[in-house]
Amino acid sequence: CFLFPLISFAQNKTLDYFINKSLTNDPRILEIQNLILANKVDSALIVAGNKFQITGNGNAYYAPVINGWGYDVPITNGQQLSALVALNKQIYNKRNLSLRFKSLQLQNDSLTNFAAISQQDIKKAIITQYILAYSDQLQLNFNDQIISLLTKEEEILKKLTQKNVYKQADYLSFLVTLQQQQLTRNQLFVQYKNNYATLNYLAGIIDTTIETLSVPDIQVGRNFYNGNSPFILNYKIDSLRLANERDIIKYQYRPKVNLFADAGYQSSFILTPYKNFGYNFGISLTVPIYDGHQKKLQFSKLDIEERTRQKKQEFFYNQYQQQIQQLQQQLNDLENLAGPINKQIEYLDALIKVNGKLLETGDIQITNYVLALNNYITAKNLVVQNKIAQYQVIQQLNYWNMKL
Repeated sequence: CFLFPLISFAQNKTLDYFINKSLTNDPRILEIQNLILANKVDSALIVAGNKFQITGNGNAYYAPVINGWGYDVPITNGQQLSALVALNKQIYNKRNLSLRFKSLQLQNDSLTNFAAISQQDIKKAIITQYILAYSDQLQLNFNDQIISLLTKEEEILKKLTQKNVYKQADYLSFLVTLQQQQLTRNQLFVQYKNNYATLNYLAGIIDTTIETLSVPDIQVGRNFYNGNSPFILNYKIDSLRLANERDIIKYQYRPKVNLFADAGYQSSFILTPYKNFGYNFGISLTVPIYDGHQKKLQFSKLDIEERTRQKKQEFFYNQYQQQIQQLQQQLNDLENLAGPINKQIEYLDALIKVNGKLLETGDIQITNYVLALNNYITAKNLVVQNKIAQYQVIQQLNYWNMKL
């Protein structure tokens, strides 16, 4: 009655299952994809805006003069009716288009890079929680083995106590140890359910059932090349963005040429209004002369941003290198620690088997058996903790070792 059975299914849930579910369900990924699509629409808008722009304009007004009071007729012509179709086109605009397209491309590159980092963050959260739940599962399985062993030994010890081979106090002491393991197992199962539910929550899965988890398939990447790392690429994209903004400012101070034309009807009805159909066309030139040194000030602002970007990149790169070296050293230490722990487990496992046989014949004190058992449990927990710690370090290394 102390035990909650761990629900088992024919097919275990894998780490890839939760990762794929989380990437599918998380709205951040869809939002970034839609922003990239919106940039494609902006690109089409730029192309459309550079084509001939045709507009229709209509105007009709009457300015009466009564008893000599009213607007000056030479200015207003008294009345006017116009209906025109106007055409406008900026020429020599290729450089402007190129800069605007490059700006959109850099935005897309930034969004693509951000999407990669977001996916990596989602994976990291899922893997971290999966490892946590899997750790609970390993401890549960081990506790089940211990409880199974103690239950068999308890039956033997009970019979030996009835035959006065062992004292009643020894039997009760052993029984307390068994019950403590059962209580520990129940606490672990509650913890496992909570961590499993959190895993479903992070992945966006609506499911209250509890299933067993497969061994996490996590392989460490030993070779690090940060040239195409999204974390480093962020700073490169910012550098290109600032350079493009500088070119845009330069272009704004270049002369601009514009073609215009209109055709239609425009008349004041003073002379031959039926002949006032016509058209006109022309060319305009705009040359910047002086704007209070705004160009220089904008360049100064970009210089400040570039210095900030360089300092951030340098600081991040140093942290990045230090983090990788620290994690690699930590993983090596954990791997080196696994050997001695496993060796100790072999000795303790043999000791438990020997003590079990001695217990059956009444040739061992219960306190010695319980002490050996506690040492065995501690060592097995160290194995679990070491393995889980390796998984955690590996997932951190893989997080920083991502590539586009």
